[in-house]
Amino acid sequence: MGYRHVTGAFGLMCAAWGGWLLLQQPEPWRIAVWLGGAVVVHDGLVAPLVMAIAALIAAVGPRLRGVPRGALIVAGSLTAIVLPPLLRPGGVANPTVLPLDYLHNWLLAMAAIVLLTLVHAGVRALLRRAGRRA
Repeated sequence: MGYRHVTGAFGLMCAAWGGWLLLQQPEPWRIAVWLGGAVVVHDGLVAPLVMAIAALIAAVGPRLRGVPRGALIVAGSLTAIVLPPLLRPGGVANPTVLPLDYLHNWLLAMAAIVLLTLVHAGVRALLRRAGRRA
């Protein structure tokens, strides 16, 4: 039995376990609707947006492909993690559950990603320019 078969069997077992856990919930349809919405948002909004930005970056030139795309992946991952606290309706009953200012911290993280990406691109440009002069 090959690696693909083992991996496929493991994936099917995980999917079956997840389905069984879903059916154990008091209102499984609510979770199914949420998961369906997540697929629609990802396929209809997030993936096309990332593809468009990646295409724009690729048009800039081959020198800027790797790091900005990596920054997009990191920014997208952080955004996916912080979306539930950002989009929660109203406050929470227990203020110790979500005690942080998630919007402020997310904006700081995005600024850090942009800054580090720009610094990396600037350092590479300086090193390339210094290499041509030598």
